[in-house]
Amino acid sequence: MNFVKTKLLLDKLESGAVVEVYLDAGEPVESVSLSMIAEGHSVEEPKARADGGFSLIIRKA
Repeated sequence: MNFVKTKLLLDKLESGAVVEVYLDAGEPVESVSLSMIAEGHSVEEPKARADGGFSLIIRKA
């Protein structure tokens, strides 16, 4: 579901737009990162958040 929500968000934006997505640790951050890269988008290294989750910066292709 995280990937679908992120993809729908990116579909609304122009190429080059940057978004920050908050994800739970583990599978969500790994799967969204890999899926966004597979879609051709640029993904920065996930950054740990104080709440135990991660933030992921994605630049739309």
